[in-house]
Amino acid sequence: MSKEKPPPSLDDLDTRLKKLQEERQRSKSLGMPPTRMGQSLHLGIEMAATLAVGAGIGWFLDRWLDTTPWLLIVFLLLGIGAGLSNAFRLARRYGEELTRRDKEGGPEKGGTPPRKEE
Repeated sequence: MSKEKPPPSLDDLDTRLKKLQEERQRSKSLGMPPTRMGQSLHLGIEMAATLAVGAGIGWFLDRWLDTTPWLLIVFLLLGIGAGLSNAFRLARRYGEELTRRDKEGGPEKGGTPPRKEE
């Protein structure tokens, strides 16, 4: 018969579970894409979505209330404002996260640093 490995001790299992839970909790709290490309795409999609929603609401209300083009312009400007607000909020959150990572000395997940020109 083949020899089977003895099952890991409960203490070993407990420490492994705690380590995994901490990593999972840390990754949930980040909310930050792991690469700079992902961060840029996230920011671009946020901007496009807020503009599209603002323009869509303005267009719909213009058609419904027959106020063409005034509500479209108003809601488009509101969409631009919301997009810029989201962009600044995300940039601040990404900056705080990178600062936190630098202080912790954890693994670098913010993409590759820019190359130095020689």
